[in-house]
Amino acid sequence: MNKFRNFPPINTLINDKSLVKYPLYLKTYFSKLVVSNCKKELSKNENLNFSLQDLLSKIAQSIDEFLNMQSQSLINATGVIIHTNLGRSIIDESIFERTKEIICSYSNLEFNMQTGKRGSRYDALSVNLKILFDCEDCLVVNNNASAVFLILNTLAKNEEVITSRSELVEIGGNFRIPEVMLAAAVRLKEIGTTNKTHLYDYEKAINENTKMILKTHRSNFTFKGFFEEVSLSEIHALAKKKKLISYYDLGAGWCEKINKQLSKNEPSVKELLKHCDILSFSGDKLFGSTQAGIILGKKKYIQQLKKNQLLRMLRVDKITLAFLNETTKAYLEKEYEKIPTLKLLNDDLKIIEKKALFVKEKIPTKCELKASKSLVGGGSMPDKSLDTFVLSFDEKALLLQEKFRKKGVIGRVENGHFVLDFRSILEKDLNRLIHAIKEVFHA
Repeated sequence: MNKFRNFPPINTLINDKSLVKYPLYLKTYFSKLVVSNCKKELSKNENLNFSLQDLLSKIAQSIDEFLNMQSQSLINATGVIIHTNLGRSIIDESIFERTKEIICSYSNLEFNMQTGKRGSRYDALSVNLKILFDCEDCLVVNNNASAVFLILNTLAKNEEVITSRSELVEIGGNFRIPEVMLAAAVRLKEIGTTNKTHLYDYEKAINENTKMILKTHRSNFTFKGFFEEVSLSEIHALAKKKKLISYYDLGAGWCEKINKQLSKNEPSVKELLKHCDILSFSGDKLFGSTQAGIILGKKKYIQQLKKNQLLRMLRVDKITLAFLNETTKAYLEKEYEKIPTLKLLNDDLKIIEKKALFVKEKIPTKCELKASKSLVGGGSMPDKSLDTFVLSFDEKALLLQEKFRKKGVIGRVENGHFVLDFRSILEKDLNRLIHAIKEVFHA
């Protein structure tokens, strides 16, 4: 145990010149942590020996690993436009500028400027959403999972909700519809089989305890082959006949101006609203804004949601409201170029090729321009892809992928080659990408 005395004082480690580039609070925290962990190892194995350089190296490594965990700007060269791991939809700088004054100042978040009394944080956004989607009423919570939970818990608590087995989906992070329903205190009534559900399955399942029919959009996978499902309009008609609520958990829904390759057999939110009582979707997927759960539908149901005490825990803050408000205004003003997700999805192939050629001509590194396919991402439209152009590199793909990642460029491996997909690369990032490529290849 006397070996513990050989550890240098924490101040000696903090003040070492090899760590001078790091902030004091990080040096202090990780010096203490590394020394503590090394002492634990030493107590288990007295033959270990930690020199000053060993400790300093461990501290520097720990700090670097921590810094890499911090939020940082990346170049998305994967071709996946709504990339969940890379932050899904991004906010246009003009939208950010519009919201900056509100976010950086006191605001009338819950203050009625007419009466001088307390107001509702949802009023302004609600009007925009009602105009945009032509719906009776609306509500916004912090994500679509929250929306699903709130709707089920409010409108069908302690009662039965019918849904098809083929729609008992799991989304990212192991969140599953059956578990969400259980947590929301509703009773799940499964009908049909994995590959086939008929209208009569719904009809036979309805009883005195039934409150709602839930249809969930299979946004992150697709069925092919011997498969059949009941349309939303048929479900809505049945629910109306039986005096039940029809709810569509859309997950990711597009609003306007979507690529024709994608819109085929993929109805818009406004169209779907005609065939259900209530509907919800994510704000940061195809809608192209920030994370939120957007709920649209009949006023009598939305009003019930607003009275649920859980809403206090699921509500959105002023920053989310500001971004959503400006995004809806951009839609209403037809300023689609201010919604980056829409722009990237709709970019003409010639624009993408032009971006790729611009980079190719600026770098001395050998690479090849190739046609390829991009994905929408974010659990949206899994059976659809978009034409794109990539720059393909011949060197060891996995090693190159790691080198680019360290430079903040996230690409993909395709057919054994590392490629940069220009459909998801922003125009403003092209010069930064050129610089990163030169650094990777020491050009």
